[in-house]
Amino acid sequence: QVQVVESGGALVQPGGSLRLSCAASGISVSLYNMGWYRQAPGKQRVFVAQVASTGLTYTTESVKGRFTIGRDIVKNMVYLQMSSLKPDDTAVYYCKAQRLSDDYWGQGTQVTVSS
Repeated sequence: QVQVVESGGALVQPGGSLRLSCAASGISVSLYNMGWYRQAPGKQRVFVAQVASTGLTYTTESVKGRFTIGRDIVKNMVYLQMSSLKPDDTAVYYCKAQRLSDDYWGQGTQVTVSS
């Protein structure tokens, strides 16, 4: 019933830009805290950015000034606008919806930054 589906991952050159999308169904993104996480090969999954149900946004220090999280309540979608991409940004990017004890994860989308 609840689905969170990421899209938009691609191969991009260093310095390039990319926008990831997260489509939610069965829930409203206006009532959940929505976050982006990433996991590089052989590494732990880490937090990247979130937009709370209140609309408050936060990004982790390593992507501040480069990544922006946003949401479209009408479309029930969340976005991650990425710019000035670096090879270290290469990872599978995951979208998560959270409210109280409920967590819903997407399947992930691959972002590869390479020349």
